[in-house]
Amino acid sequence: MGPTQILFLKGLLLCRCAIVYGTAVSQQEKSCNVFPKDLRVEVGSSVELVCQTSCLNNGNIFWTLNNEKISDSLSKTLNSTHTVLSLRNFNQSQATVQCHTSFMDQILGGVTVRTYSKPKNISCLFDYYSSFLSEMDGTPERFTCTWEHEMKSSQTINYTVNISPLKEKCNSQVAKCTIEDGRVSTLFFERELTINVSAKTAAWEVDSENYTFITENIVKIHPPTGIVTMPSSDHLLVEWNTVLGNRICEVKYYKTSESNAQASKYLSIKELKSSAIIKEMESCNNYSILVRCAKENATWSDWSHERTVLTKLNKAHIRPQLWRKVVEQGKHGERKVHLMWKAIPPTCKEVLNYTIKVISYNNTTTTGNYTQTTCGSSSCDVDVDKLEHRIYLTISSNDVVLSESSVYVPAVGEMGLSQVGNIQAKSQDGVIQVSWDKSENPASSYMIDWTYDGVQYYWKESAYTNATLFDLLPSKPYNITVTPLFNDSTGRGMQANLICSSVRVPEIIAVEVVDTLDKSAYVKWSTKSQDPCSHVDTYVVFCESQGRPYLNVTLDGSAVGVWLKDLKPNTQYAVFVEAIGYNGTTMSKSNIFTTNRFDSKIVTTVTVYGGICFFLVLCLGLTCAIQWKKFKEMPVPNPRLSSVGKWVSHGHQKTEGFFRPVTDQIENQVIMDKTQREAGKAFTPVCIGEKPWNGKPMICNSSTNSMPESEHAEWFYENSETQLLPSPEASTVCSFSQSSPYRSQDSVEPFLGAEKPSKSDMGKNQEKTTSKQLYVSLNMFEQSDVR
Repeated sequence: MGPTQILFLKGLLLCRCAIVYGTAVSQQEKSCNVFPKDLRVEVGSSVELVCQTSCLNNGNIFWTLNNEKISDSLSKTLNSTHTVLSLRNFNQSQATVQCHTSFMDQILGGVTVRTYSKPKNISCLFDYYSSFLSEMDGTPERFTCTWEHEMKSSQTINYTVNISPLKEKCNSQVAKCTIEDGRVSTLFFERELTINVSAKTAAWEVDSENYTFITENIVKIHPPTGIVTMPSSDHLLVEWNTVLGNRICEVKYYKTSESNAQASKYLSIKELKSSAIIKEMESCNNYSILVRCAKENATWSDWSHERTVLTKLNKAHIRPQLWRKVVEQGKHGERKVHLMWKAIPPTCKEVLNYTIKVISYNNTTTTGNYTQTTCGSSSCDVDVDKLEHRIYLTISSNDVVLSESSVYVPAVGEMGLSQVGNIQAKSQDGVIQVSWDKSENPASSYMIDWTYDGVQYYWKESAYTNATLFDLLPSKPYNITVTPLFNDSTGRGMQANLICSSVRVPEIIAVEVVDTLDKSAYVKWSTKSQDPCSHVDTYVVFCESQGRPYLNVTLDGSAVGVWLKDLKPNTQYAVFVEAIGYNGTTMSKSNIFTTNRFDSKIVTTVTVYGGICFFLVLCLGLTCAIQWKKFKEMPVPNPRLSSVGKWVSHGHQKTEGFFRPVTDQIENQVIMDKTQREAGKAFTPVCIGEKPWNGKPMICNSSTNSMPESEHAEWFYENSETQLLPSPEASTVCSFSQSSPYRSQDSVEPFLGAEKPSKSDMGKNQEKTTSKQLYVSLNMFEQSDVR
């Protein structure tokens, strides 16, 4: 192949490569992705990511961090094809950051960001661990470096401590490395050491910053030994053993009963000596003593072994704070005064004597009379009269007076004593806070005393108009009194209302089911507690059926009963009450009850209305029986009491008028009937007309059986008076049968005249008057038992 052909082929190859390169560039310019990839940054540093958006024609760009949207304020658009995301103080160990387009929520690209941290806070020490001999030799026995590395990795981290200028190394897989061989002395004689730590895994490696140490400043000496304490009445001497050399020491002391960092006190000893004097210590208390030392500008040694010592009684610390309380007063002004003072701690071994001296005054003049008494270690009772007194307390030991104080007792009824006003007390969390208004006269201070049983008293003095009472017994009612104090006297005490240090729920709750209905029941309870400090915030009433909760009701602490509703008829329930208070709960015993089968109101209503109906029926029956009895006992008309009447025509009726009964004949006839009865003669009544209970008039008469019918008729007309009756049409003449007690009689045609008519006259009158009959008037009922 000739040279021309070779050149042609080269040119053709170059053109093809150019075309391929141009196509690749063009495709890259139109792609979308996020850069850089596989990013690893230090914890707390800033991160910047770029999203290439060449493939987009429209849509907005947004970012997500672990699938959570990132604020748009952290994103900035550089141009139409590039958007930058800035993340500051990035501290996540690993996170996925993705770039999205709002058009169809497409992911344009993403990257995983991992963080690492450098080892920091490196510290190194030379120390001694065997005995004082090595320290006296001056050469440390050990070199130790520690550091911090906040790194969470699934892979093992290998640490390397690089020590310059000797290029020594110490390897470890934890954040501590120790050298205990001969290299320690080599390092110790170097003036300065430069240290850094390298952390390495299979995936990453990081180095710490360089730390420079002055060798003599990183030497840690042995802690002091041989602590000796020598207490006296006003101070405590502490001595210890150390190795000679320029060093400083520090003494730490605290009450053994208060072993906490805040209660600890420190005394620095910068002089070249191994002792210290401690003065600020309370008398007769156990103290714990510790000492540590260090070379100047070097690291402190460990604390020495703890030493405990009991301090002695310091005369300056004896402050009895004498106070008095008048507990009894007689009719004539004699009083019993209870004296009390702060006793020294029982741990004190000194023997003390307490002497009470009482001096009385009369108008500020000493009466010359006084008494002296020896009392116990914290209280004493003395008797005084109605005058004012001053009581002195003297504390001595071995005839040496250690303290003397006095208190004033005003006279009975002394006028002008000032007192505080508007005293108030409230309790919370077992602590009582008391406040009051200033007294009328300016007081130097105020004395507050309190008691819960009237036997054991507590007191404290305050320069302010408020005080807080601590160390109270739980759930006890306290009486609190505030008394103003002046230079040489006291005012009048003012007592606050009784207040409890804390409240508690009652110990016993009695539950009683007062009333039960078919679907409800009334439950009542009582606490049966005489404790004034018992209090209930909430009551919860539980109701169970067959061992399973059925309902519960919550009520406030003032409730004493509740109606349980929506119960089932004829069902057994168990009810119990829970009392909830500030500091606990109390549960009552369960009470069993059974609901009624029916509603008692319905039963009561039916009973009442049934009783009313029964009473009405009974009344109606009695009324009917009485009426029937009256009907059965209705009197029967007696014919003997009848009078003769005559029916006339309407025209004659108008002129003659109504008939009137012949009373005298009736009376005579009644007498005659009585005579007949007495004689034992039978008679037969005659009735002409209807029966009397049909409401129609009738004629009845009676005659003796021995009297002939003609004579009877003659007698009848002679002894009867003719009367006119209204109408004869509705009247009939009835004749009783032979069985009737009345004798049958024929119809009689009475005459209208007063004289006995003849037979011929009767015939004539009968022609003139048609259908005329004789009837008996109704005024014929006798009042006797004859019927």
